[in-house]
Amino acid sequence: MKTGVLLIQLGTPDSPSVGDVRRYLSEFLNDPRVIDIPWLARKILVNGIIVPFRAPKSAKIYKELWEQSGSVSPLMTHTKRLVELVSDRFKGQDVTIEMAMRYQNPSMDKVLERMHKANYDQIIIIPLFPQYASASTGSAVARAMEIIQKWWVIPEVKIVSQFWDHEGYIDAVVDRAKQFDFKEYDHILFSYHGLPERQVDKVYEDTDLCGDQPCESEVNEKNKFCYKATSYGTTRLIAERLGLKESDYTVCFQSRLDKKWLTPFSDKVVEEWAKKGAKKLLVFSPAFVADCLETIIEIGGEYQEIFEEHGGEKIQLVPSSNDHPRFVDCIVEMIEGRINN
Repeated sequence: MKTGVLLIQLGTPDSPSVGDVRRYLSEFLNDPRVIDIPWLARKILVNGIIVPFRAPKSAKIYKELWEQSGSVSPLMTHTKRLVELVSDRFKGQDVTIEMAMRYQNPSMDKVLERMHKANYDQIIIIPLFPQYASASTGSAVARAMEIIQKWWVIPEVKIVSQFWDHEGYIDAVVDRAKQFDFKEYDHILFSYHGLPERQVDKVYEDTDLCGDQPCESEVNEKNKFCYKATSYGTTRLIAERLGLKESDYTVCFQSRLDKKWLTPFSDKVVEEWAKKGAKKLLVFSPAFVADCLETIIEIGGEYQEIFEEHGGEKIQLVPSSNDHPRFVDCIVEMIEGRINN
C-alpha cells in the first residue's frame, strides 16, 4: 500500500524574535485542549494577559536556547534528523515520512495538504509524545482529523496514541543514561512535563478521579490513558532496566502554571535535595523525545541555578532520545506494525 507517515511535534517559534514568539504562544495557548476553560475566559486570559506579558520574556529564553544550539531550534533540528533516519529505513518501499508541528511551522495544514495530493492508500499519524495527554497527543490528533475530515476522499487512517512502553523507546532512554556513573550522584529525578490535575481527572468516567487510582504504582485498564499513570509506568520500566531502587529516584513534574498541577513540582524537589545536602543530581526527561527549551534551558539552566542557590553543585541532564538508533527503531517498528496490519 502507498503509505504516508506523519510525525507530529509540539512546535517552536520560527525565530526567537518577540513577534514570532508571540504568534507561537498565541496559537499554542489558545488551544482549548491546552487551556481547557470557557472560550471567552481563555481569550481574555491568553490574549489579554499571558501573551502580551510573557512573549518578551520567552523571546529572551528562546534566544538563549538558539544561541546554545547553533542559532537554530534544537527541537526542529532533532525532528528533521529523525525524519531523515526513518526515511532511510524505508528506501525502496512506497512509504513517505513527513513531519509537522502542531503549532507554527511546518504547519499541519500545509503538510497534510501535500499528503492529500499524494493520494495515499493509508496515512499513519504518530504524535511524538510517549505518554498520552489531551493537551499534546489529543490536540495533535484532533487537529489532523479536523483537516482530513474536509477531504472528499479519506484514506485509511491509523493513529499511534502513545508508546511509553515501547521497547525501542525505553532502550534509547536507558542507553543515553549509561554514559553516566550513577554512583557519582546523590539522587535521580524523572521530570515530566506538568499538567493541570483537572485534565488527568477527565480521563476517568463517572465520578472517579486520578487520585482514586493507583497511578503511582500500576498502569491498569482504567488508568491506561492517564498521563500520571503512564509517567510513573515509564519510570518503573527505565529504573528496572538500570537496576535502580525506588529510594534512588523521585518522579516529579515541571513547567507548572499554578498549584493545581501534578505534584511533586520538579523545581521544589531540586530545592529540597539541595537543602538536604545533595551536591549532584541526575535528571531524566522522558516525556520529551527531543531536547528543547524544557530540557536544555529549564532543567539544564533554571534548575541548575535553583540547585546552586540552595547549596547544590551540579544538575546533570540525561539527553533525550533525539536521533538515537533505538528510538529510530521504535518509530520504524510502529510504522511497520501498522503497514502490515
